[in-house]
Amino acid sequence: MKTLIMILALTGFAAAAHAEETASEKAETTAHDAKRAVKKSAHRVEEKTCMKSDAKCMEDKAKHRGEEASDAVSDKAKEVKNKVDTK
Repeated sequence: MKTLIMILALTGFAAAAHAEETASEKAETTAHDAKRAVKKSAHRVEEKTCMKSDAKCMEDKAKHRGEEASDAVSDKAKEVKNKVDTK
């Protein structure tokens, strides 16, 4: 009986933690994904056509990767916040 109560309690908490995104939040997520993809593509083209010294090109490449990672983290944080807010 104790095991049954524990299973019911755990599955109940899991169901409560699951939240659906609203349509506007899904659209925002899609827009963020598209924006990141365009930015990433532009960075790759810029890196391929770099006519500066190797060191400067590598510096730009590292800067681009940092920007892309920062954008991805901030977008994911917004998505998590939206999921938590819909509870």
